[in-house]
Amino acid sequence: MRIVSYNLNGIRSALNKGLLEWIQQDKADIYCFQELKASLADIPSALFEEIGYYCYWFPAQKKGYSGVGVISKIKPEEVILGCGLEQADYEGRVIQLKFDHFQLINTYFPSGSSGEDRQAYKMEFLESYLHFLKEQLKRHPKLILSGDYNICHREIDIHDPKGNKNSSGFLPEERAWMDQFFECGMVDAFRVFNQEAHQYSWWSFRANARANNKGWRIDYINVSEALKKQLQFAAIHPDAKHSDHCPISLELK
Repeated sequence: MRIVSYNLNGIRSALNKGLLEWIQQDKADIYCFQELKASLADIPSALFEEIGYYCYWFPAQKKGYSGVGVISKIKPEEVILGCGLEQADYEGRVIQLKFDHFQLINTYFPSGSSGEDRQAYKMEFLESYLHFLKEQLKRHPKLILSGDYNICHREIDIHDPKGNKNSSGFLPEERAWMDQFFECGMVDAFRVFNQEAHQYSWWSFRANARANNKGWRIDYINVSEALKKQLQFAAIHPDAKHSDHCPISLELK
């Protein structure tokens, strides 16, 4: 089984840049999208259904903002919109799908880069989310958590660790949260297979960052310890250019 996670920075924009054609060539079993930036009425589900995918969307209440979705060739047993955190659910940040052999949670974590208020909310969200995750692991030991986490975990995950030590997304308290996240029973699937530097999933639109590969690895598909032995491969796909992020993928036996 192959799973892809992709922050689209607007699903309509990504479709205009060839997203559908890319999916038809890529042919993964499941795609987890973040940052839809569209209401249900504006998402052309029929395009994905025509190429063999079931579609599940959880847009934000605020128009043109946030939102997550999953398209899957395999029909899930259950779909849960949200995670029970009021503001996160208002912002369309979490969608959960139960499959035969695992639970999949797709999350668009908040960014704190727009100012102190949002950074404060980000830290509140992270604390609450860790409790949510621990409860999920008790119920579903085989757990996959895809998404844009908006955090680089280690220095290897960012092009300029010294210059960004005070930047949202690489703050000591955010990185410490990632330590806690992995300590509670999750595995950084990409790093199981790839220990090389300069592997990024997001680049600023400024200063020709993508062409110069001055990026951040803030997108992950992480798995619980119970699924580690079933990992086959994980990769980042910087050549796919439908967004300021690129897709990442995971293969499971």
